[in-house]
Amino acid sequence: MTDAALLVRALRDPSGLPLETDWIALLTIARAEQLIGTLAHRLAGLPMPEVVAAALHDARASAEAGRRAALWEAEMARRVLAPIGCRVVLLKGTAFVAAGLSAGQGRAIGDLDILVPRSALPAVEAALLAGGWEWVKPDPYDDAYYRDHMHELPPLIHRDRDRMIDVHHTILPLTARITPDAAALLGDARDLGNGLYTLAPADMIVHAAAHLLADGDLAGGLRNLWDVHCLIEEFGTDGLDNRARSHGLGVQVRQVARLAHQLFGTAIPTDWTRPTLGDRLIRRRVLARDGWGRPTRPATRLAFYVRSHWLRMPPAMLARHLWIKARRGAPASGSARRNDQ
Repeated sequence: MTDAALLVRALRDPSGLPLETDWIALLTIARAEQLIGTLAHRLAGLPMPEVVAAALHDARASAEAGRRAALWEAEMARRVLAPIGCRVVLLKGTAFVAAGLSAGQGRAIGDLDILVPRSALPAVEAALLAGGWEWVKPDPYDDAYYRDHMHELPPLIHRDRDRMIDVHHTILPLTARITPDAAALLGDARDLGNGLYTLAPADMIVHAAAHLLADGDLAGGLRNLWDVHCLIEEFGTDGLDNRARSHGLGVQVRQVARLAHQLFGTAIPTDWTRPTLGDRLIRRRVLARDGWGRPTRPATRLAFYVRSHWLRMPPAMLARHLWIKARRGAPASGSARRNDQ
């Protein structure tokens, strides 16, 4: 049965892709994993059927439009937040394209994710509301859940541009068992020269590992691992282990680097490469797509969904939260509303 390993092979060795490839399955899986723009960039100029070339040409154009829109949204946020005087650190896809990194080539970008000091949240929130953003989650329980337990404000959307912004003050929920050093993330951020910042390279990898292995249910895991592959290939691993340990994420960073190595051939230190049973389970989860782009292996996906909530909350709090959400017929957490960008 076809699974997302087909996409992995195409990304890892595009020149080795045979003409008799199941192109429909490849493109469908890539779209489902939000990697179609990345795939289009990787396959540019290689022989393929004309209809596939046309589809990938459109994907490259769409990714370029998304890049411009993401940078414009970042600039709009910068203008609104400039009077506050705090560092505004771009995260994830917007950070990659703003810094001109290889991880940003063809990357799908949805929400604008930023990191600001927790002490600045009231001023940031007020400035965004005055600048045209509105709450996505007006429900009192959801609002309190975000403010009391999460690593970000409740999501906002701009009333005119219909673009979301997630305002983070750290990279893991406050209830998580791991507490990264938010002050270090902000203090060591890199100035882009336009009033905006990105995380330091090592911290970008730490953030990807935190999101994939210490918080999320591995939805969108292939795109996340491709980010890690690109970041390590561009910046290397010197100092990464120590930085990860300082954030309490040493195990997670080694594992995410090892998974990128297993799937994409990422160059990592030899002593990081020994596989574990956990690696095998994660690979099973992130490759769970059929040739129509549909998710497969429901038991595996459910297990990782439950695991993601277990990592976020102590047992008593988790039980109460799931009970409330079940009674209301709502998703179990705000971060389950979509795959982070």
